[in-house]
Amino acid sequence: GSCRYRCCPGRNNACWAPGARRARCYCDSYCQRTGDCCQDYLATCRRAAVGCAVGPWGPWSGCSSPCGVGSRARSRQVTVPPRHGGDPCPDLKQRRGCLGQHPTCGTAK
Repeated sequence: GSCRYRCCPGRNNACWAPGARRARCYCDSYCQRTGDCCQDYLATCRRAAVGCAVGPWGPWSGCSSPCGVGSRARSRQVTVPPRHGGDPCPDLKQRRGCLGQHPTCGTAK
């Protein structure tokens, strides 16, 4: 089978070619995980691959709870989306715990 005219990102069951012994071989980037790529997949599809690039992390948000346990979050943006089976994007959001300590917390009953 040949990927000459089709290379698909991600997992795409419609992105295949007839392979040996009437079996299908695939031209999607997921075929590298499943081991069922067409024989020319790397030479044909990975040559044009562009991996994801992301910008820097933004600032952490304030604590979601003014008093007690809450969470903070931050995010970053994709600057170059993956194309032609390039490396996928890493996490774009992070979350972590925090403890709200607003000055009025101790006075409320």
